[in-house]
Amino acid sequence: MSEALQKLSDAGVSIWLDDLSRERITSGNLSDLIKNDSVVGVTTNPTIFAAALADGESYRDQVAQLKGDTVDEAIVLLTTEDVRNACDLFRETYEATDGVDGRVSIEVSPGLARDTNGTVEQARQLRDMVDRPQVLIKIPATKEGLSAITQTIAAGISVNVTLIFSLERYREVIDAYLTGLEQALEAGQPIDDIQSVASFFVSRVDTEVDKRLDEIGTPEAAALKGKAAVANARLAYQVFADSLRSERWQRLAEAGANPQRPLWASTGVKNPDYDDTMYVSELVAPHTVNTMPEKTLQAFADHGKVTGDTITPYYDDARRVLEQLADVGIDMADVTQVLEDEGVEKFAKSWDELVQTVQKALDAA
Repeated sequence: MSEALQKLSDAGVSIWLDDLSRERITSGNLSDLIKNDSVVGVTTNPTIFAAALADGESYRDQVAQLKGDTVDEAIVLLTTEDVRNACDLFRETYEATDGVDGRVSIEVSPGLARDTNGTVEQARQLRDMVDRPQVLIKIPATKEGLSAITQTIAAGISVNVTLIFSLERYREVIDAYLTGLEQALEAGQPIDDIQSVASFFVSRVDTEVDKRLDEIGTPEAAALKGKAAVANARLAYQVFADSLRSERWQRLAEAGANPQRPLWASTGVKNPDYDDTMYVSELVAPHTVNTMPEKTLQAFADHGKVTGDTITPYYDDARRVLEQLADVGIDMADVTQVLEDEGVEKFAKSWDELVQTVQKALDAA
C-alpha cells in the first residue's frame, strides 16, 4: 500500500478515482486500487465513458445485444452496468464508512444542463437503473441545475453537484442541498441516507487565469501565476466550514443529515512547470474528497507529501491572492462564468462523441 496515499487518507481526504471502464473492472485493476491505493470512490463523465467505449473490447457482447435499441437507450444501459458493477466492488467500503464513501457517480445528459425538469426525471431514471445505494447522480451547478439539485435531494436521491467554479455559486449549491433536505423532512422522508458532494473544479481555474495574466504581461501579474486555483478552493472550504456552524445546518444535523463534502475535481496539473501533485498536497483537510486521474494518483503515490492541514491555516493568504489578482486586472467573476459556460459546452461535446462512438458500435453489431 502506498504510504503517501495512506497518509492522505488518514488526513481526512477521501481518494476517488476520476475514471471508470469495464476493462478496469473486469481486469481486477479497480479492485487493486481499492486494496492497495486507498481508493474509496469513482467519478465518471461522458468523456470517460466515450474513451472507454472507443478503446475497450469488453463492451462488444453487450453492444451486440443492444442493436435494436436507440443510441440513447444503449448509452444508459452500457454506462449504468459499469456503474452498478463498480458499486458492487465498493460495497465493503460503503458499509465500513456508513455510506460516506464507496460511492460511484454517473452524470445526467449534458444536454439537460439548462433543463430542470428533464434533469430531475433522468436522475430518477439513473438511480433506479443502477439500483445500488452507493450511486451519486451528477448534476451541473448551473442556475437551472440548482432547482434540480433541490428536487433530486428532496426525492431522497444522493447527488454529486459538478461544475462549480465560483464561491458565490458554491454558496447557492449549499443552499440548494439544505433546501432539498428540509423538503424531504417536511415530506416525512428519512434524510440520514442522503449523501452529497460538491465538486469544486481546480486546475481549470489556473489555466484560465494564467492565460489572462500572460496577456497582462507585468511582473506583478507573472508572480501570481499558478496561485488562483488553490486560493479559490481554500476559500471554498471556508464557505463549507462556515455553513456547518449555521443554525440551519445544526437543525438538519440533529435530524440525521450528512454534510455535503467539498470534492476537489480537475486535479490533474495541466502546466508542466508546476508540481504534478500540487492540487492534492495543497488541498488537504478533513471531510474532503479528491478525485484524481490515475496519472495524478500514481504521481502522489510515488512522491506526494502530506504535511497536515494545508487549507484552514491559509485562509488569509488565499484572500490576499484573490485581492492581488483583482489589483492586476483579473475579474474572477468573469473567469468563473467563462469556465462554467465552457464546462457545459465541453460536456455536451463529449456527449456527442459518446453518441457517435455508441452509434458506430451499434452499426457494426
